[in-house]
Amino acid sequence: MNAGCANFSDLIQRATASCFLHPLAGVSQPGDFSDGNDTAAEEEKEDDLSQNAVQGDSENPEEEDTPKTGELQLLVGEVFDTVTALKRAYVGIQEAHSPWDAEKIHVADVAVVAELRKLNLLNERFNRTGDIAGIRRFGAATLHEVVAPYEEAMEKLKREVKAKQMEADDLREKLNTTSSFDRSSGKSKGGRSRCRVTCTTHVLTPAVELFEEAMCQVKEASKAFTSQLLSLMRSARWDIAVAVRSIEAASSGMIGNSTTQLGSGHARYALESYINRKFFHGFDHEMFYIDGSLSSILYPDQHRRDCFAQYHDMKSMDPMELLGVLPNCSFGNFCFKKYLSIVHPKMEESLFGDTEQRRQVLDGHHPRTLFYREFLDLAKAVWLLHLLAFSFDPPPSHFEACKGADFHSQYMENVVKTTGINAGGVRGGASMVVGISVSPGFKLHNGSIIKARVYLIPKN
Repeated sequence: MNAGCANFSDLIQRATASCFLHPLAGVSQPGDFSDGNDTAAEEEKEDDLSQNAVQGDSENPEEEDTPKTGELQLLVGEVFDTVTALKRAYVGIQEAHSPWDAEKIHVADVAVVAELRKLNLLNERFNRTGDIAGIRRFGAATLHEVVAPYEEAMEKLKREVKAKQMEADDLREKLNTTSSFDRSSGKSKGGRSRCRVTCTTHVLTPAVELFEEAMCQVKEASKAFTSQLLSLMRSARWDIAVAVRSIEAASSGMIGNSTTQLGSGHARYALESYINRKFFHGFDHEMFYIDGSLSSILYPDQHRRDCFAQYHDMKSMDPMELLGVLPNCSFGNFCFKKYLSIVHPKMEESLFGDTEQRRQVLDGHHPRTLFYREFLDLAKAVWLLHLLAFSFDPPPSHFEACKGADFHSQYMENVVKTTGINAGGVRGGASMVVGISVSPGFKLHNGSIIKARVYLIPKN
């Protein structure tokens, strides 16, 4: 019994010693408990820091991108504002061209240049902003797509400004190269210049076909202006028959003289006759007797070349725009004189309710009204015909049919398209004579005839 107990006690001691000498894996010894807790805490702290760092990294780009995106939006808004201001400045340049205002053109030109410079600064600012890492996330292609439309608009505006500047330079050149036909620096009566526009570099010779074409344009413009004037008379409730009698009495110089019996709707021919007679008065003189110029006599060759050059220069011009730049040139003075001759003060007051247009003409200005524009179209057509006439050597001779003259188909053309009239002016056995001379005819140096337009009536 004692031996068994001893053996059991010995077994417990050896097991205890073995436990102390060989501790179980993962079980900390009493002295190591504090160190183990510190290590675990540090590891947890490091994990938390790592997680916070990852979260911080994911949130920082958004925080950085927000101000950069706002800056880009602000930049685009400034671009829009600059382009709008540039368009307004460009419109200012266009408005200053008609009528010509050199001061307004200069102010608008300075404004355009200023906006273009501002646009260029915005472009440089955008390029600098694009280098920031936060903006690069949009991609190079996206940035180019944003900027490209504005750069294209800027280039287009630059081209348009350059074209307008060239046009302005051309007008300045025409203004600087104006010359007087009498080669003097004097001015005509009332201080109005006698210069004509001359700026051509090509020299051509006039052709008969050009003169015939110019006469056709006169005829069309005369019809259009007559129709408008007749329409205004009817709107003002004029008695057209009385007006026709007054016109014929004024043309004959005798009150109570027998008047032409016009057919229905033919009153316009009497009115057109009156207008053409006023416009073609003085046609045989180089300046319509506006002044006493004798250039065609003193310098005939140079005068013919100048007339033909002026014809080419003025042919494609808008008369209203031309007179906006040179209101008192020779053509402008011609328009002043003819308007005052054709439109009587009482007539204008009856048609328009006042004499404002006449007042402007007397003050040396050209009214910008529809009626005056129609008048300018006819004035330009007659002026071009006159320039062509004095380009020929010798100039064409013009003739008019007198009232009561026999009809000759070689020299006359009936304005009323009727049948049955032979070359001798006989219709149905009755002789036809001239009732109204509507427009003159011309005989050119080569023998060509441009027929006079007449209104025929029965002889008896």
